[in-house]
Amino acid sequence: MQTAKVKAKDMASSAKEKVKEGSAKMQGKTGEATAATHGEKEMAKESARAKKDQANAEKHQEKAEHRADATTGRHGTGVPLTGPHGHHGAAGTTTYPAASDKYL
Repeated sequence: MQTAKVKAKDMASSAKEKVKEGSAKMQGKTGEATAATHGEKEMAKESARAKKDQANAEKHQEKAEHRADATTGRHGTGVPLTGPHGHHGAAGTTTYPAASDKYL
């Protein structure tokens, strides 16, 4: 269940990133269209690239926070990761009655 929550949060972060990238792209295009000189056009392109990179970095930061939030909730479950669980013996071991048992 926890992974479904993390995936949903990651999808929301990706959607936000796409919206930010789209707005940065449009701002870059309008900046290029209104620029009078070649230098201004280059500045508009660089600004758009910087905004896209910033949106991507924010997405990855949010994803890392989602993973950190998910792992903090898992501590203290009481289930060991290895070894026998519950009342069962270790896997692959069987106990046979001693040869002196009279009810074989």
